Amino acid sequence: MAGKDNMLTDAEIRANLTAVQGRIATACERVGRDPGDVGLLLAAKTVPADRVAVAVAAGARLIGENRAQELAEKDAVLSQLPCERHFIGHLQTNKVNQVLRYVTCVQSVDRAELADRLQRRLEAIDATLDVLLQVNTSGESSKFGVAPHHALSLARDIADRDRLRLRGLMTIGLPASDPELIRPSYRRLREAAQEIRAAAVPGVTMDVLSMGMSADLDVAVAEGATMVRVGSAVFGARSLPGDHERGPVGDEP
Repeated sequence: MAGKDNMLTDAEIRANLTAVQGRIATACERVGRDPGDVGLLLAAKTVPADRVAVAVAAGARLIGENRAQELAEKDAVLSQLPCERHFIGHLQTNKVNQVLRYVTCVQSVDRAELADRLQRRLEAIDATLDVLLQVNTSGESSKFGVAPHHALSLARDIADRDRLRLRGLMTIGLPASDPELIRPSYRRLREAAQEIRAAAVPGVTMDVLSMGMSADLDVAVAEGATMVRVGSAVFGARSLPGDHERGPVGDEP
């Protein structure tokens, strides 16, 4: 969890949330989009539950977690608040049971094995789940996600599992200081969604494109993001070495 010395005040969190919402609105206006079509998910990795609660009280409704352990640790607080929790990290099959207790969406389905494990658990508890297919649009070997040219095939595979509702795609952009270098990653996700949409796979919708973070959300919105995942721009810099929105290798949001 974030260290106490690194915590922002309630007022700072509220001000940051307002500023990010303003950035989204400005980015939408620049390309002729309705700001209401772009959701804001707060990436809460290492952020204590009471700090997340401040953002929820200020109007945040989507919270993303990377780790099953943090979902459990924060549940006593967040389960009482008007927010949805999504899992945005790499999900190991042995963590499926734990994660499903807390979330309404898993954004990081990237292989048939995981889809199958989710399906079996959902059958056991008689439930359904929204999922996003994670696509590796940057081509980095350290990133999780299916290659863009395999996204349609995996979408068809997920569609065969009646407990999973495939709502769209998620990606983590190329890490770069220049947002323009990240743009091709987001364009590839939009193109992959268009290909899947054109295939008219039964039961599959491409309503959600989850892409863009604190540094590059403006470019993501321009390329069609319907959800941006923002952490540090609201909660401040992570306090643990290696902990940031893109996450250390093996624990990406």
